[in-house]
Amino acid sequence: MPNEKLEKLKREQYVAEKKLTAAKHKEKRLESEIKRLTRSERTHRLCTRAGMLETFLREPTILTDDDVMALLTFIFHSEAVQKKLNMLIENRKEKEQPNGS
Repeated sequence: MPNEKLEKLKREQYVAEKKLTAAKHKEKRLESEIKRLTRSERTHRLCTRAGMLETFLREPTILTDDDVMALLTFIFHSEAVQKKLNMLIENRKEKEQPNGS
């Protein structure tokens, strides 16, 4: 009788360990999927915004990366641009807060 109980407990332990292993594998798959989606979302954002920038550059293929960086540095050092950027950020943060609080 005690052996039967011991065998039953060992079977339950085996099943529990298998479930734990499967759950750990599933967790790793889900983490990988989250990373992939995050990377994909970032890539999409970067491509979209780079395209937006190029619409304002008259001859984007002639300008170097350094030229574009110099232009952006010049633009973003403007006090008016900084105020507008801060306003956009604050407005976006207000809209993202739940229940408007």
